Amino acid sequence: MENQGQKKKDTNKIYFLIAVIVALLGTNVYLFFQKNKSDQRVVTVNDDKTALQTELEKLETELEQANSSTGQLSEELKVKDEELKAKIAQLRVALGKGQLTAGELAKAKEDVKQLRYFVNKYTGDIDQLQKQNAMLTGERDSLKTTVTSVKQLADNLSKKNDSLFVKVKAGAAIKTSSLQIGAFRSRTSGKEIGVTKASTAQKIKVNFTINTNPIAEKGTHDIYMRILDPAGNLITGEGGTFVANDQELQYTYKTALEFNGEAKNFTIDWNNRSPFQVGNYTVILYADGYTMGRGTFALK
Repeated sequence: MENQGQKKKDTNKIYFLIAVIVALLGTNVYLFFQKNKSDQRVVTVNDDKTALQTELEKLETELEQANSSTGQLSEELKVKDEELKAKIAQLRVALGKGQLTAGELAKAKEDVKQLRYFVNKYTGDIDQLQKQNAMLTGERDSLKTTVTSVKQLADNLSKKNDSLFVKVKAGAAIKTSSLQIGAFRSRTSGKEIGVTKASTAQKIKVNFTINTNPIAEKGTHDIYMRILDPAGNLITGEGGTFVANDQELQYTYKTALEFNGEAKNFTIDWNNRSPFQVGNYTVILYADGYTMGRGTFALK
């Protein structure tokens, strides 16, 4: 009876030990699975942090590229650029923490998502600004081309007008077909007779007819006469100057006549203060800035 009681006690101890062992095994199994879950959670958190940090670096690079491709940002875009850079810096600080709670991680993900939206919109605005600048540049270049063309046209018209003015001015100048020139001397009676010898010549008469010119100015016209002696030297006479054919010239004699546009005969008398020389003389008349006519005469 005593042996049976002892056996019963030993059996109970064995059961107890088995129960303890089973409990320990169960605890170990539970802790093992919990540890795996914890390791998996840490790995997931670390992976998420790395992905978010990579995304931030990508966003920051896109911002830099967008800014570098634009010469000058508007005030609105400058403000948005500063806001985005500040937000990136803020998220870097948050992700740089040693530990992140699930709530902090979820908020960081949402912030990065919103940041991506704003960066896309920001770069889109810059792209639109570049297109507008390109369009404005094209319009400016086109306007420059137009201005250049208009200026060139204006210059051409001005040159044509100048040329036309010169032609009209030249056309309005009075002209003569030819000059009839003769040498004369005066008798004691006052009568003038024609001579051919230089020793007896005292004066010359220049007869000419001004051609009909309806566009010539009606009224008084100054006439300048240049006389070249047989050696080709100008007989200075009065010694004044005038401009004709874009040159400043010295004249021998100056007079004036009335012209109304119709052909008319005129005579100019010129007395030589010095004796005439033997040889051929040239007489040239000028009016209205142009050569009017020329002729020659000879004295023996």
